[in-house]
Amino acid sequence: MAGLLFPILMLGLLWVLMIRPQQRRLREHQALVATLGVGDEVVTAGGIYGTVVGLDDATVELRVADGVVVRLLRSAVNGRVVEDEGFDELEEWVADDRADGSGPDDEA
Repeated sequence: MAGLLFPILMLGLLWVLMIRPQQRRLREHQALVATLGVGDEVVTAGGIYGTVVGLDDATVELRVADGVVVRLLRSAVNGRVVEDEGFDELEEWVADDRADGSGPDDEA
């Protein structure tokens, strides 16, 4: 009985640490692909940033530059681009410090 318990424990640990997180990532990716809409800014698995201009059952058309539209499989979309507003606040803070004649590295 004890000899059978160890392999069962190892399989359970393997499932918890490897298989379950992979299934969760797969479900998240499928939800992302299913909810794509025209106007969404996305990044592809190849690292190309673009704006969705057309959708089909299996394909997505991305505008990557003025007059350049690329047609890709929906599954090639890796994620939506999220604007980080905290970075804009940092830029404003640095600009304010420079306008005062001091920099972020100056000591008080």
